[in-house]
Amino acid sequence: MTMTHPPLGAAARRTRIAGVVLRDFAALRRSPIRMFEIVFWPTIELLVWGFVTLFLQSQRVPFVAAFLLGAVLLWQVLQKASNEISIAFLEDIWSRNLLNVQVSPLSTVEYVIGLIVFSFGKVLFAIAVMAGLALAFYGFGVTSFGVGVVPFMALLLVMGWSLGLVGISAVLRFGENAQVIAWSLVFVVQPLAGIFYPVEVLPAPLQAVASFLPATHVFTGMRTVLGGGAVPWDSLAWAAALDAGYLAATLGLFAWALRHARARGRLSRFGE
Repeated sequence: MTMTHPPLGAAARRTRIAGVVLRDFAALRRSPIRMFEIVFWPTIELLVWGFVTLFLQSQRVPFVAAFLLGAVLLWQVLQKASNEISIAFLEDIWSRNLLNVQVSPLSTVEYVIGLIVFSFGKVLFAIAVMAGLALAFYGFGVTSFGVGVVPFMALLLVMGWSLGLVGISAVLRFGENAQVIAWSLVFVVQPLAGIFYPVEVLPAPLQAVASFLPATHVFTGMRTVLGGGAVPWDSLAWAAALDAGYLAATLGLFAWALRHARARGRLSRFGE
């Protein structure tokens, strides 16, 4: 993962990025347990919340099933985008492969892009399975989001990747004991993002914090669309600006943490 810029141009760069993706895919293909986990926990969460929704409807609780099911689907986009990129990096530590990656012709940018592309594929697969189950069991289709489905998911993907990079940076800076940050950071924003309830129920100071989370605007927009309203493009534009700023900041944080780890010789000690 050298900071030099290998020659041979864009074609070679694309080949090295594809190499990262194929490497992670090969490791995934040889591990049925990991393949199973891609859809196991999202499916369990969908089933639990789906049956809770059916129960509330049977009790004539004034609650729209689509709100809960839509929230579960979009929450999984955010959670898995964050966790999958972190897991891909941690697997290099667990397999003691991080140093090999460092001394290869692969640049830092290519390595990060490879992690993002592979995590994107895993997220798409998991969401496709969940969407199929939601339609089969509860009659809820992702088309219920209308034209908002693409920006909703795109904004959550970028935010998830930013959170994942923060978790990776924490591991690089503080060592393997910081792995818990990589796993759990996304759950810190869950209470603030108004995933299963409007942010208006939060105390005023937390509402101010929530307004600076892209996910807050996505889930608010989701409820607006499912309630029959139009896609709030102005709010999503603000969320996109926040996403762009956060992604740029977290990429800078990752680059700094990587330089710090190299300067301290920490990369060679990961996995010991």
